[in-house]
Amino acid sequence: MIITVTLNAALDKTLEVPNFRVGRRHRSVEQTTMPGGKGVNIARALKRLGQPVIATGLAGGATGNMIVDALNDEAILNGFVRIREESRTNTAVLDPTTGVHTEINERGPAVSAHDLELFRDKLLYLAKGASMCVFAGSLPRGVPPDVYASLIRELKKLNVTTIADTEGEPLRLAARAEPAIISPNELEAEELVGHEFNDIDDRIGAVLEMTRLGPAEAIMTVSDGCYAHLLDGGGHALYRVRIEEQEARSTIGSGDALLAGYIAARYVGRAPTECLRYGVACGAESVQHFGAGLIDPVAVDRLLGEVELEHLEIGAAR
Repeated sequence: MIITVTLNAALDKTLEVPNFRVGRRHRSVEQTTMPGGKGVNIARALKRLGQPVIATGLAGGATGNMIVDALNDEAILNGFVRIREESRTNTAVLDPTTGVHTEINERGPAVSAHDLELFRDKLLYLAKGASMCVFAGSLPRGVPPDVYASLIRELKKLNVTTIADTEGEPLRLAARAEPAIISPNELEAEELVGHEFNDIDDRIGAVLEMTRLGPAEAIMTVSDGCYAHLLDGGGHALYRVRIEEQEARSTIGSGDALLAGYIAARYVGRAPTECLRYGVACGAESVQHFGAGLIDPVAVDRLLGEVELEHLEIGAAR
């Protein structure tokens, strides 16, 4: 079983608005509302890829009820801890004429120490039947930035493979807890290592530097694929994996789909390079859909032949 943790779960509303302009009145031509937050998006993708997954986290108020009900409607196994305050609603506006999307994400509910302790107990119970756990997304108010780090250390004692996909201080502290994998996007990685990336050498150096911070492996998602520093054959290996840019309907959640594809392949024991190729194919296929975490596994298999993997020399960047 794979667990996904979403402490700041959301109801995600995506609107398709042609010729969107700030300050003007618009009508959407299409819209969708679905449960979200990075961990939920990853759980949805894993479900579509046929892997056993349970989504957990915190959900509150009427919005929390809608999140759980919608997950049940999608047949996504879930076990959220209910809290008093209302879960957040996020809104994304996608302009199909330009491909530009604008996101407005609420901060989320205030969470008490008691809520957090109930969640910890829930997670440790679920972890008894799991082999992998993904900690993903932002933290709601009142949750200390070291919460992922603390939970990673506890799950490692249970021999659960831990993965962190977050940003800022929670990511920095999670990395120090030595999870199996961290998977930031390029902007999040720049913040983690403390400088901007100007070229390929900077990106190669970044995934190397990230593993020096604590995690065993690092995957940095970029617009055309990823850079990765993984354990392979008893030692570390460095890869660049890419695919030609796809004509996209929406890129929202493509990084979540990439990570879900990598996890799905790793869960069934594929080789590290095949896990990366499959993840990039999943990320590329997901941009064809209107809604995060939606993947067509048959289309993913067709895209695999277009994924290019380059084995890089570890000393090449520095």
